[in-house]
Amino acid sequence: MALPSGTLPNASPETGLNGHAPAAELLSGRERFKHYLQKVGSGEHTSRGLSREEAGHALELMLLEEATPAQIGAFLIAHRIRRPEPQELAGMLDVYRRLGPSLRSAEPALCFGMPFDGRTRTAPIYPLTALALSAAGLPVVLQGGGRMPVKYGVPAIELFAALGLELQGLNLTTVQAGLTQHRLALVHQPDHFPLAESLTPIRDDLGKRPPVASLELLWTAHQGPHLLVSGFVHPPTESRAWKALELAGEAMAITVKGLEGSTDLPISRACITARAQGGDGERLILHPRDHGCYDNDALWQDLESWREQALAALGGQGPLATALIWNAGAYLWYGGVCQDLAAGVARATDLVQSGALLDQLRALIQWRHDAS
Repeated sequence: MALPSGTLPNASPETGLNGHAPAAELLSGRERFKHYLQKVGSGEHTSRGLSREEAGHALELMLLEEATPAQIGAFLIAHRIRRPEPQELAGMLDVYRRLGPSLRSAEPALCFGMPFDGRTRTAPIYPLTALALSAAGLPVVLQGGGRMPVKYGVPAIELFAALGLELQGLNLTTVQAGLTQHRLALVHQPDHFPLAESLTPIRDDLGKRPPVASLELLWTAHQGPHLLVSGFVHPPTESRAWKALELAGEAMAITVKGLEGSTDLPISRACITARAQGGDGERLILHPRDHGCYDNDALWQDLESWREQALAALGGQGPLATALIWNAGAYLWYGGVCQDLAAGVARATDLVQSGALLDQLRALIQWRHDAS
């Protein structure tokens, strides 16, 4: 007897009716996605983790819009409740690497992975840190989007624009040229990864961070040797990241308990970081007080206040200057430019006092003008 259209009992992506492998064209993306949704969303006692391949395929179906919005929303919230497993994050990373943008640099780069939904409580330091590292000769790759749920905090694209560096609306070839010429690149998701951007309205409807938010902390568009720095908030998130990064083949990675889950190191307390090695972490605790960098972490006020403070910090003045030197110094050490943390802080201080950071900003603004 012929089955009604759309009815596929006992079917999965691997086996069709009665356990026999179906012709690929008989299973739509919607039907294949049901299998993954059933696995992760069947309840506390019977839900199961996906394999690396299954998680990658599920994300691919979402990005290519072969799964319906209702399926995607159900999957993302069910996956959040159950928590993604390391092999699932590795499979999702496989898809981002294959379908997303890619950049390269002649020398090993330093790549930052931080929450795409931005900052609302503390003043961001990372755009200034990126200018310092690139001025010191270290290629830097950042990524983010526009105002993103659930926090809708200030994103990187707005912070750089406040400094006079407009990075929105560039094609990837131009971004690659900026990385090659001036050692700084910002991958802007709406411009460079529209497939991932298509999930943003669904994330807004959910009102909670989905597993894709965890993926964004572990992904970089940079191909080739690099150090990946990933922010985290909760310890279970960090240990899961270590295992996922090992499975994904990230040879060099640092996890950081930064401000609001970012990679910005605080100056008001000890900094909890770790080198991810073999699925575990070698804990590294950094003490800003030991290096003359102890102070209060500056609070976020508004974009105009941040602009004034940021420009002052690039010249070694104002409430963000100490945090800039501390962060730049630590990442100069982590990035292999300096032999230890003390040397990194000293080098960062010299860069600020010499005016090299302001020169780097002016050079990037001129490059952006010429690229128009």
